[in-house]
Amino acid sequence: MRVGHDPETTQGFVNPPIVRGSTVLFPDTSTMRRRAQKYTYGLRGTPTLDALEAAIDELEGSHGTILVPSGLAAVSLPLLAFLGAGDHCLVVDSVYGPTRLFCDTMLKRMGVETEYFPPGIGAGLSDLMRPNTKVVFLEAPGSNTFEMMDVAQAAGIARDGGAVSMLDNTWATPLLFRPLEHGVDLSIHALTKYPGGHSDLLMGSVSATRETFGRLRDAQMQLGINVSAEDAYLVFRGLKTMDLRIRAHEQSTLALARWLDGHEDVARVLHPALPSFPGHDLWQRQFDGSTGLFSFVLRGGGREEAAAFLDALSLFGLGYSWGGFESLALEVDLTDRIHATAPTEGPVIRLQIGLEDVADLQADLEAGFAAVRAMRR
Repeated sequence: MRVGHDPETTQGFVNPPIVRGSTVLFPDTSTMRRRAQKYTYGLRGTPTLDALEAAIDELEGSHGTILVPSGLAAVSLPLLAFLGAGDHCLVVDSVYGPTRLFCDTMLKRMGVETEYFPPGIGAGLSDLMRPNTKVVFLEAPGSNTFEMMDVAQAAGIARDGGAVSMLDNTWATPLLFRPLEHGVDLSIHALTKYPGGHSDLLMGSVSATRETFGRLRDAQMQLGINVSAEDAYLVFRGLKTMDLRIRAHEQSTLALARWLDGHEDVARVLHPALPSFPGHDLWQRQFDGSTGLFSFVLRGGGREEAAAFLDALSLFGLGYSWGGFESLALEVDLTDRIHATAPTEGPVIRLQIGLEDVADLQADLEAGFAAVRAMRR
């Protein structure tokens, strides 16, 4: 993946140099007063950060990208940039949990009203738009339960109502879905996940249209937020193998999802690439593939059964995050939802499928099911 850096600019080295620094010197007072040079201060960018921003722009088809220290910062900063006291914000109910928490705490204290809508609302979203609706926040597929929506339709409704649309695109990455091509104004990523790919850094990005980028960049500088050159370099390096890794994640994940879809101890599998999933047609029409994160519903039981299943796993780790080389599992908490409520058949288990052997992962999951059956005897 050759994006974001021209080796001819660095004496032929194929990767950009790691440029660490705060102070940048000016040749004279006139240049300093006019800030008439590319680099003025470390917070405002370095060649290393520029290389990663340019690479993401090329992948996203965006006018400009900002880098921030985490995926959650990539959510909160654009919300702060485009919302103020008295504004109304529409957020899909299947959104990432910390996004909801930010809306219900920080934005509420700022005087912003957040309203949540069902992911399947479709054209009904227009009925929720108000004169003071300034942001429509989307996530597709939905967090943990993977509900699908017509992104272009939602973005069009936002635009017609004078609002800015934002979409958390972490699950798909721009390799499988490019939100701006569907009318979205800002595409958000936790670069921690697939772009980093090795569970050793935190970073986020926001990629914007020409019309929205200036306000986004201004907010970044006003808040004084940027990232380290070392972490930016690691994400840049991760991009080089991201396509190969995602295809490997996808292949293994689909094999396990299909196996679970027919398993006697599974009520249903929540994966948009499966024909059995209610939003499969929307996924198929908009996305170019799938990644390594999905969920399934245990048949019967509750938290005790979920704990028995998870504690019996040895190859799957119990941990947050995803997108790395290792497989992970956890029980999903959906108690904060209003519309996209929890399945009733049993607890929801989220799986991140890493790069381990599929047969080994399947055997590990089977051990979890055996543990649940044993506790029911």
